[in-house]
Amino acid sequence: MTAPTHEQIEVFIGVDVGKDHHHAVALTRSGTVLFDRALPNDEARLRELIITLTRHGIAILVVDQPATIGALAVAVAQDMNIMVGYLPGLTMRRIADIYPDESKTDRKDAAIIADTARTMPHAIRNLHATDARVAELAILSGFDDDLATAITATSNRLHGLLTHIHPALERAIGRHVAHPAELDPAVLDLLAHYPTPARIRRLGRARLAARLSKNAPRMGSRLADSIMAAVAEQTVTVVGTSAAETVIPKLAEQLSSLSLQRADVAEEVERLVEAHPLHTVLTSMPGVGVRTTARIITELSGEQFSTAGHLAAYAGLAPVTRRSGSSIRGEHRSRRGNKKLKRVLYLSAFAALQDPTHATTTNANAHRAKATTKPSSHSLAVAVTSSLQCCATAPPINRSHRLLLLDKEHRAQNDVPAGPRPRWRRNSRHGDLPGARFLHSSVLQMAC
Repeated sequence: MTAPTHEQIEVFIGVDVGKDHHHAVALTRSGTVLFDRALPNDEARLRELIITLTRHGIAILVVDQPATIGALAVAVAQDMNIMVGYLPGLTMRRIADIYPDESKTDRKDAAIIADTARTMPHAIRNLHATDARVAELAILSGFDDDLATAITATSNRLHGLLTHIHPALERAIGRHVAHPAELDPAVLDLLAHYPTPARIRRLGRARLAARLSKNAPRMGSRLADSIMAAVAEQTVTVVGTSAAETVIPKLAEQLSSLSLQRADVAEEVERLVEAHPLHTVLTSMPGVGVRTTARIITELSGEQFSTAGHLAAYAGLAPVTRRSGSSIRGEHRSRRGNKKLKRVLYLSAFAALQDPTHATTTNANAHRAKATTKPSSHSLAVAVTSSLQCCATAPPINRSHRLLLLDKEHRAQNDVPAGPRPRWRRNSRHGDLPGARFLHSSVLQMAC
């Protein structure tokens, strides 16, 4: 069924969502108030409200928070085939400055949302029904981010305690504490049972090597020698060692548990990513792994972009020009956009620097200053979903130009109007956009 246009909508429902109760305001096209009261965050009550208001004509429901506390309202409206919109919080606050009265109440916010949907449809983002797999992937990716943060915090705390009581011991085993390989369980198991240098001395070299070799057969003996040599470097006992003897085993067990949890989540994420139609295309690019692919899919699901530049601006990768006219001065790094998408694209760009193919290409470009690499093409083997589309042509990877400056050949192939190419200052006040020029346009031209 074709979505109704703004001119066809007769009822505009603005909902300021809350944990226990929402506040809804419904307006007609002329601005008449049809509904203005609080209602519980309950499916039956939401259905009753929508049924009552749709008697006045085609309706749209707009929320200020489509996830978590607003997920039920969005799901109910989509189940009843009601158009759903989303008014971002920053946009809403800027629009709220236009209205009189500086107070911020749920009733006022709901009225602003409804009136914005009625008078400024360009400020509303349409929310499309999310694929079940993408929704699951978003939850798992968020939990994976939380686990990664917890692992970093726990590992840093463990490093700090080891450095406090015995710096030499920390230097010997520090790099193995949160290592993703087989050394991780070996060192954590040792710290869980023998957290202090005194207890490691009593264990002895032979038993230490045997214990480490259970989880790290190839490194057990060599690591035992390093630990015993480090323990022998310090004879004094630092104040706080007895307390650290209590804390270090708990931190080691916690870090081990978090690592196992993240491994389980990674398996589930990989299963969902492999089932997505864009899995083959995204993972074929240097610097794009399973977690990166998962983030790209979840952040771009339901979004539509007309050009690669549109997507770059959405991610906050496109520069901000603070001067009018044709001047190229005054261009700064954008501090807006989708922060999660920007971060994952930056990490992908830096990871791509380690790709041998990319290194060969960039070295060749350095010897051919005016030559450009030919754009590589990717053919989609499977149909892409309607909510996430990918352009099949990738632009050249060229260190001599910025990310969004396509070469002449690529411009001609994609019907990009010819024009002067801006020259970027390499050493600007804010510095280069880190890693931006190494991003691949197979990602930046999604939904193109």
